[in-house]
Amino acid sequence: MGRFAGFAVTLRQMGKARRVTTEYPKEKRPKPRRLHGRHVLNRYEDGMEKCIGCELCAGVCPARCIYVRGADNPPDEPVSPGERYGFVYEINYLRCIHCDLCVEACPTEAITETKLFEFSFTNRNDAIYTKNELLVDDDGRAKRMPWELWLGGEDDHTSEWMRATSPSGDAGYEDRVNWSGELGFGVRTPEHGQQADTGSGTPAAAPDHSAGGH
Repeated sequence: MGRFAGFAVTLRQMGKARRVTTEYPKEKRPKPRRLHGRHVLNRYEDGMEKCIGCELCAGVCPARCIYVRGADNPPDEPVSPGERYGFVYEINYLRCIHCDLCVEACPTEAITETKLFEFSFTNRNDAIYTKNELLVDDDGRAKRMPWELWLGGEDDHTSEWMRATSPSGDAGYEDRVNWSGELGFGVRTPEHGQQADTGSGTPAAAPDHSAGGH
C-alpha cells in the first residue's frame, strides 16, 4: 500500500478544493471590461459611419497592421457626416498587438475594441478584416465571423478605456460624457478609472470649457 500513500493527499483535497476551471469553450471566464480584443467600426445613432478616413489610426499603429484610404463623401448619399469617409479600412490580425493606440488616436470614436480574442484562421486571407467585416450591423453589434467564438455580450462594453480617460487622460473629466452616441447603444455612460488627487480624498472639479475658457 506504500505506493498508493501519495494519493491520500490528492483524495483528501478533491472534496475541499474550490474549482477554478471552466467548461471552455462552452463557458467563458469573465473578462476585464477594458480588455483589448477584436475591433469594430462604429456608427452614429442615425446609422451614419463615424470613420472620416483621416488615417490617424494607421499612422499611430506600431505594428503597421491598419490600412485606411479615405474618399470624398457623395453629395447625394453621404456615408459619414464629414467631407470624407473611410472608403477602405483593413486590419491585419497577423500583425495586430492589440495596443489600443488606434482607439486613442481616433478623433470620432469610430474604432473601438470588443472583448473577443478567441478567433483563429485556417486561411491567411481571413486574418485581414475588411471594412465590411469590421463595420457594426444595424443593431450596433459586431458582425460574427465563422471563425470567431461568440458566446454572449463580448461587444457590450467597447471603448471602456477611452471612456475612462477621455479626453486625453485628464482625471478631471471623470463622470463627464465627452463622446457621441452609438447605433444600438445610445450615449454610453462614463467609466470610472482615475481620480485627481486633491488632498481631500475627493476628485477635482472638471475644467471649465465654456465659451471663452481654455
